[in-house]
Amino acid sequence: MSEDSHSSGEGARDGQTVADVIIGELVRWGVGVVFGIPGTSSLGVIDAVRKHPEIRFFQVRHEETAAMAASAYHKLSGRVAACVTIAGPGATNLATGLYDAKEDRASVISLNGQVEAQYAGPGGFQEIDQDAFFRPVTVYNNTLHEKTMAVRLVDAAMRHAIVHRGVAQLSIPNDVQKEVVDPACCAAEGMPPSREIAPSNAGIDRAAEAVNRAERPVIIAGWGARDAIPAVRAIGERIAAPILTTFRAKGLIPGDDPWHLGILGSVGSAQARRRAEEADLLLAFGVGFSKQTNVPGGKPLVQVDLDPIKLGRHAETVSLWGDCGLVLPRLLERLERREDGARKEAVARDRAAWRAQIDREADADAVPIRPPFIMQVLSKILPDDAVITVDVGENGWWFGRNFRMRPGQKFAMSGYLATMGFAMPAAIAAKIAYPDRPAVCITGDGGFSMAMAEFLTAVKYDLPMTVVVLNNHELGMIRVEQRVENYPNFGTELHNPDFAAYARACGGEGFSVERPAELAPAIVNALESGRPAIVDVETDPKRF
Repeated sequence: MSEDSHSSGEGARDGQTVADVIIGELVRWGVGVVFGIPGTSSLGVIDAVRKHPEIRFFQVRHEETAAMAASAYHKLSGRVAACVTIAGPGATNLATGLYDAKEDRASVISLNGQVEAQYAGPGGFQEIDQDAFFRPVTVYNNTLHEKTMAVRLVDAAMRHAIVHRGVAQLSIPNDVQKEVVDPACCAAEGMPPSREIAPSNAGIDRAAEAVNRAERPVIIAGWGARDAIPAVRAIGERIAAPILTTFRAKGLIPGDDPWHLGILGSVGSAQARRRAEEADLLLAFGVGFSKQTNVPGGKPLVQVDLDPIKLGRHAETVSLWGDCGLVLPRLLERLERREDGARKEAVARDRAAWRAQIDREADADAVPIRPPFIMQVLSKILPDDAVITVDVGENGWWFGRNFRMRPGQKFAMSGYLATMGFAMPAAIAAKIAYPDRPAVCITGDGGFSMAMAEFLTAVKYDLPMTVVVLNNHELGMIRVEQRVENYPNFGTELHNPDFAAYARACGGEGFSVERPAELAPAIVNALESGRPAIVDVETDPKRF
C-alpha cells in the first residue's frame, strides 16, 4: 500500500489501523472515557475513538483541563481515563494536569500525537522531544515507532499506570497511527494481579503492642484509608482515641462519630491540633504527611501505607506496609479495649466548641456575604449524594474549614500540586463518572476564570452541574499571604465579567447573589434546573 493511502487514512478500510488497535486495547483494559482536542498529529487516534462503540470522547477547550479531568475521574471513581492531544503545544499544555495526577497518585493514560518520523530534527513543525518532556511526570513513557509493538506498549502503559498509580504517556507518530496492522502480531498481556498487600503477623503484633502501651493515642486517617473507614472507627472506639483526618480525607469519617474531631492541618481546628500535639502515639493510616497537614514531628508512630516510600516518617515508627483495608481489621483484633468515659466526654466538648465557632463565623446578616455563611448554606442544601469538586485558593480554605460533609457525599481536589482551575474540569469528570448524582463545583473567581471555557463543554454535552463562584474580585489567598509577609497588596485585583450572564450566554443557567437571603433559593434553583448553572456569589475579600 502506498504512503499516500496511509496518510489519507484509506488504509483503515483494508483492515485495522495502529490507532484502532491502540483504542481497542485500552477498552479491553477498561478505559471508557477520553478527554481531549483533535489536531493534525492525532487524527488517526481521534478517528479510532470515533469508531469504537465502547469509548466516549469529550472535546474540551484546553489540553490542561483534559488532563485535569482525567486525573479527577480516577480520584473520584478509581477508573482510568485517557487524555489525547497533538504533538508540540498540545502535549506541553497537558503538563499541569498530568502533574496533578502524578502528585496525587491518580492513574491516567496520556495519548499524544507526534510528527512523522521523517521530519524529525531541527525545524520540524510542532515537534518537540516528547519522551524527554514527559519523563519527569510519568511512571511510563514511550514512543511507538514500530506498528507491531502497539499492543505491547499499550499493555505496558496501562500496567504501569495502574500498579504505580501515575501517568503513563504514549506518543504515536502521525504516519504510524494510520498504518494497517494485524493485532494478532503481538499477543495481549494479562491484567496485573490484585494490589492487595499485607504485612506479617509479627509486624501487626508489634504495632498492637505499641498501641496497647500508649496512654494518649490519636488516630490520623488519610486518603489512603478510604476503603477501611469501618475499621478506623472501630479502632477509635476500642482504644478511646480521637480520630482526625487529613483535608483530602474530609468527610470519610461521619460527623456524628463520637471520636471524630475533624481535620488536622491548616484548615483544621485548634482542638484537633492540640490533641495531636498532646498524643504519646500517633496512628497514621494512609497519611501523606503533607506540609499542610503538618503531622507533629518526633512522636512515636504506628504507620500503615500502601506506598513503602512513605513509611518510617519518624525515628520511632512501627511501619506496616500494606493496604489499610487489609491491615486495620487484623490490627483491631489485637487491640485491648479500654473504657475512658472522661476522654470521650472531653472529645465531645472539643467537637461542640469547634462547631459553635463555625456557626458563629457564619454571619447571616453580613453584606457582602461571608464565605463561612456560604459554606453553612451549602452544607444544609447540597444533597446527600452530591459529588463536589473544590478549587484552590480561599474558596478551598473555607470549604475545608467550614463545610460539613454528610455520609454519601464525595469530593475531589488538587491535593499536593494545589493547582487553580481544577474544580471546573473535575466537575465535568464527576458528572461523567456519576451521571445520576448531582455534581457541584465550588470555586473562586480566580480559579474559575482559568477554566471557565469548560462551562461550554458542560453545556455542549448536557452535563447538569451547579458551579458556585465565590466572587470577591480578588486573588484572596494571595492578598492574605502578602499581608502576612508584610508586602503591600499588589497585583491581586481581578476584573471579572458577569458570571451569571456568561452562563446564560453559553446556554446554561445563571444566578446572581448579593444578599444572604438570596443564596439558598439560588442554590436550590440551580440544582433543580437540570442544566449547567453558575451561581455568582458576591463575597467579602477582607474576611480573613
